[in-house]
Amino acid sequence: MDAALTVDDIREAVRCKAPLRIRGAGTWMDAGRPVDATQHISLEPLAGIIEYEPGDLTLTAYAGTTLAEIAEVTAPQRQWLTFDPPGTDAGTIGATVATASAGAMSHAFGLPRDAVLGVEAVVADGRVVRGGGRVVKNVAGFDLTRLFVGSWGTLGVITEVTVRLRARADLDETYVLPASALDHVRRAAVAPLAVEMLNAQAARRLSLGDADMLLVRLAGNAASVEAQRLELGGERVPGHIWNSLRAIEPPGASVWRCSTQPARFAALWSALPPDVLAHATPSRGVVRCIGSDPASLGMRATVIGERLSTWGPSPVRDRLSSDIKRTFDPHGIFNPGIL
Repeated sequence: MDAALTVDDIREAVRCKAPLRIRGAGTWMDAGRPVDATQHISLEPLAGIIEYEPGDLTLTAYAGTTLAEIAEVTAPQRQWLTFDPPGTDAGTIGATVATASAGAMSHAFGLPRDAVLGVEAVVADGRVVRGGGRVVKNVAGFDLTRLFVGSWGTLGVITEVTVRLRARADLDETYVLPASALDHVRRAAVAPLAVEMLNAQAARRLSLGDADMLLVRLAGNAASVEAQRLELGGERVPGHIWNSLRAIEPPGASVWRCSTQPARFAALWSALPPDVLAHATPSRGVVRCIGSDPASLGMRATVIGERLSTWGPSPVRDRLSSDIKRTFDPHGIFNPGIL
């Protein structure tokens, strides 16, 4: 597709009923299961801010809009989109929502499904459907919106997204603590934006030392941040370390996502293979393992392949999911093979 891509162009591509590979900026084309498609469509040219309402803390953008563009538009109003998915801000909002990609700030702000207020998508018969709305109080079509978030482009082509923004705090500081401080952080009277565990390999890659470490992100006014800092202790590190963490995996590395109940996180973390590079969000019980197959974890966690792996999101087997897939995509044209 050329730079003048429109929703009508997408509708025409869908009407051909040929298997269709959907992509954003192409930074995560090695994620998930392989797709067997005869035609490809990039939503990268379908970009730009449609509507931004600082007073409502909402923004609507075309699917090909990069996270960097959204950050640039919202920064003057001291607002931000708190998605911090693995990779960089060169990724698009459409792909981030379609894959439900989340980073360390999911500790405080939840997952993309919690922040997406509405979507527009082209479905298998060429219709444009809309779920949700452009203001926080509008919940019409809410279930349709949640259905498309994390669907990996298998139910339709997401063309625009409406998201909830957050106000930026006066101060935003990050501290590094020993991994053994996790229980203290959990009990302390603090409200961090992010609490992320790093194993020794990840800590070395971020130049933080040679042992397991804990990154804690504090935000608020000066008095609040100082009180939380005194409660926790630790050494302050530059805030850009979070961008380094997002891009921590080497090019071409395999990545697995291992998840368990948060109460069982300690057991999962202690069972990680010694050669793996890993970081985790303890409050979600999610560990990202980079460069080493964590199959040895056995029944300790649910393990799926994230990048360069044949594990990918699990095939649809339950009746409800199968029925939803057949309803939205009866001809099997959207990203065939992912689900």
